[in-house]
Amino acid sequence: MLPLEKLVRKNVWRLKPYSSARDDFQGSASVYLDANENPNPSPYNRYPDPHQYKLKEKISNIKYVPADQIFLGNGSDEPIDLLIRAFCEPGIDNVLIPQPTYGMYTVSAEINNVEIKSIPLTPEFDLDLTRISDAWDDHTKLIFLCSPNNPSGNLLDPEKIKTVLTQFQGIVVVDEAYIDFTNHAGFVPLLKIYPNLVVLQTLSKAWGLAAIRLGMCFASKEIIAVLNKIKPPYNISILSQQTALEELHFEVRKNRWVSEIISERDKLKANLINIKAVEKVYPSDANFLLVKIAHARKAYDALVKKGIIVRDRSNVVLCDDCLRITVGSQQENKILLNELKHL
Repeated sequence: MLPLEKLVRKNVWRLKPYSSARDDFQGSASVYLDANENPNPSPYNRYPDPHQYKLKEKISNIKYVPADQIFLGNGSDEPIDLLIRAFCEPGIDNVLIPQPTYGMYTVSAEINNVEIKSIPLTPEFDLDLTRISDAWDDHTKLIFLCSPNNPSGNLLDPEKIKTVLTQFQGIVVVDEAYIDFTNHAGFVPLLKIYPNLVVLQTLSKAWGLAAIRLGMCFASKEIIAVLNKIKPPYNISILSQQTALEELHFEVRKNRWVSEIISERDKLKANLINIKAVEKVYPSDANFLLVKIAHARKAYDALVKKGIIVRDRSNVVLCDDCLRITVGSQQENKILLNELKHL
């Protein structure tokens, strides 16, 4: 890895971050007259903790990561955007994105006027190391890897990811939004080995908290410090912080939900394979299945008419005539299968 100072944009490295009232004073007091808040008592008249210390402490205990190596964002989309803004000079630098994958990497890069190097995954939706290493150059600052991948659902080969981490001199972002649905430990335990590693996870999937928009970013404390410099001062509301703190006590329930979803995923796959219109069900380590089906758009429209909504991924590279189907409840999956049998 190049020295961090060489990777971060010069203006960001020199930047003096905004200091909020809650940065200037931390602790308890009887009279707060520093933040121009409404003094009339209500549950929400005070600004939230801008650094979410209590919540990070709780996550630290669950993930076994020091709190100063945790950044919390408005979903994972916020750290994706901040990473691009921190490391990529618009119009000069570029990011490398193996495709198909989560679309926000591309959207965020385009918003920030950062060139995108798109490299196709293999037909099995894994990394093509030769193409990746041939594609990066001196202006490639970030590589985004989604594992398990979206929309294909499979884990990328961990050894190939390690090869990229070892050979690439910039930042490697491993997005593990669906890691809870696998038997793999993920890359968070490897933060001590790879200083250029950034891992994204979320409370939206396994924890069932999509509505509160809370994404987790794990990296070296130096990279986390850069993100904290450029984030909005109060990016996580008190409502999201409180809800997350309450729900994170129910890890046993989360694990039960994960087991149930995996079980339903296996049943759904077994039943889909026996449906005449279904040509292939791809292996999945996530809470969804990528399904190749005859005349996918026609099938999608037929399901919509029945009030069943899936994702048509037919316009995505390597996903011709494919639908992405989230694993629902036992009853929801039964309704889906019954309709697909009539296509």
